[in-house]
Amino acid sequence: MTDKTTTHFGFKDVPVSEKVVKVREVFNSVAPSYDVMNDLMSMGVHRLWKRFTVEIANVKPGHLVLDLAGGTGDLSALFAKKVGEKGKVVLADINEAMLRVGRDRMIDKGHINNISYNLANAECLPYAANQFDRVCIGFGLRNVTDKDAALRSMYEVLKPGGRLLILEFSKPTNPVLDKIYDLYSFKLLPKIGELVAKDGESYQYLAESIRMHPDQQTLKGMMEDAGFERCQVNNLTGGIVAVHTGYKL
Repeated sequence: MTDKTTTHFGFKDVPVSEKVVKVREVFNSVAPSYDVMNDLMSMGVHRLWKRFTVEIANVKPGHLVLDLAGGTGDLSALFAKKVGEKGKVVLADINEAMLRVGRDRMIDKGHINNISYNLANAECLPYAANQFDRVCIGFGLRNVTDKDAALRSMYEVLKPGGRLLILEFSKPTNPVLDKIYDLYSFKLLPKIGELVAKDGESYQYLAESIRMHPDQQTLKGMMEDAGFERCQVNNLTGGIVAVHTGYKL
């Protein structure tokens, strides 16, 4: 029987009530250098992953889009161009430091009228049912304590016919790539974090959180259990990253 009083924080077990606090501490620490580290960690490829996600979202002018765990706003900026002046993007994040960085970046980019900002917990979204045309969560679901509750909450706020997109690190499909990726994640990534962000421990956690995240088929099954239909998986970069999509019909 699974102990519901504890959950994983990386490879460690912690009380469920403590995980949100610990994740918040990680992102408070990495927020100032988050964008620089993203470019270094992925050699800039994260930008291609995000563009792909936005393209397959098929967002239309006038749509209302929720960019959940939106962080520093990369996806929000791309969605804002798609929804246009008559549409709206809600950049939501549970972490105030990340949200502050994201808001400042979006204002600097000139996105003043069609992006708004909310502190929000993915497990219990503070929005009306049947509200959003698209919900996207990029590199955030693995940090959520109760992923099933979060998926149900995302389903609730989507309009009928709306679509969920989950961009997240996943399981490499090639065993050789998987071994190389392990070496990079656990040997090199924390050292880069120590040098650039002055915080190797947070990037050790990020590497561990990726390994603890459900693989492609498991996550697809979780989406279906939450009510999503026509669920699909798009593997990117050999499965290092995957984009899961599903509809609320």
